[in-house]
Amino acid sequence: MTPSTLAENPAIDPPCQTCDAGRTLVTKGFCCRDLRSTLGSFATGVTVITALAPDGKPIGLTISSFNSVSLDPPLVLWSLSTNSPNLDAFRSASHYAVNILSADQQWLSDRFAARDNDRFADLSQRTGLGGAPLIEGCCAWFECSNEAHYPGGDHLIFVGRVERFAQGEAESPLIFHSARYRQLALLNRD
Repeated sequence: MTPSTLAENPAIDPPCQTCDAGRTLVTKGFCCRDLRSTLGSFATGVTVITALAPDGKPIGLTISSFNSVSLDPPLVLWSLSTNSPNLDAFRSASHYAVNILSADQQWLSDRFAARDNDRFADLSQRTGLGGAPLIEGCCAWFECSNEAHYPGGDHLIFVGRVERFAQGEAESPLIFHSARYRQLALLNRD
């Protein structure tokens, strides 16, 4: 897993042109796989970012790089590989939605991490701000205007201004840790 996007099959270490060629990262001589593995020690939630492409078609992808930035103004961030075929579409979208996946939505994470073009087929959804799809059954949704972009090495960092948000009925989020999906163990508080 990279720190920002899940592999097509998250249970398998994704291919790496640098490591697979026997090279190390230029900056410090790090091994990409070792760095990814160590970054994977930090548990993250799993989200699907959705928007409308310039042609009006919905786009979406699985990410784990979502974070809050500020409450006033309400800002969040996420990042996308500069090699993503969706980079320009997300950069030009007026709005996007952050769909926080629930523990029973692993199949959605896998669907939006795959290279399949039919990610929205038969998907229960509603339309959010700027036409961004809101996926039903999530723990929460953040509808954001596309506020700013910043270069971040091999990723582009997106900062969104939260214009609307809601919590769903699902209580337990989908978690990703050490290259595997996880679920929170809810403690009995009696």
